[in-house]
Amino acid sequence: MIRVLVVHETRLLRSALTALLRDEEGIDAVAACWRSAPGRARSFRPQVCVVDGDCAGSVTSAGPPGGPGCALLVLASACRPGTLRRAIAARARGFVDKDAPPARLLHAINLVAAGKRYVDHSLSPDFLEAADMPLTPRELSVLSLAAGGASVSEIARELHLSSGTVRNYMAAINRKTGARNRVDAIRISQGAGWV
Repeated sequence: MIRVLVVHETRLLRSALTALLRDEEGIDAVAACWRSAPGRARSFRPQVCVVDGDCAGSVTSAGPPGGPGCALLVLASACRPGTLRRAIAARARGFVDKDAPPARLLHAINLVAAGKRYVDHSLSPDFLEAADMPLTPRELSVLSLAAGGASVSEIARELHLSSGTVRNYMAAINRKTGARNRVDAIRISQGAGWV
């Protein structure tokens, strides 16, 4: 029996995914939102954790909510290479396109539970883009704070930088993303899933 923890912020979607998985022979599934996932994982001890990679802040380098022995399987949208990059950093073992048929998700769960990797073929072009992400981790930190509405002085204070350094980072971000200004850089980066 493969124990699967489904983590999604939208109650209806996590319930539907869990019901789909419970109907399969050999799979036991429970659901949780991100806030309650670690506690749910401690009691359920999942082998596979299926997460929505597009949920803001969901996939981090901390790995799956189920802990190091739990295989992370990420549901991702096409054309969002930033999501894939974060999932790779979180040591995800599988990647399934959100538009894939349910059979593909079930196949991926079985593979990652067996210690293998799975990459949905429709996400392959996004993996190539994820490898070419132009922004450094520091630039991503600056841009994330800017996307949250922080001013230059607030970003400087938060990251322990001078205001001039933050402006230099923003200029580099604009140049690297081909943006006209800060708002355009945020839009481009959010569209790609970088922030």
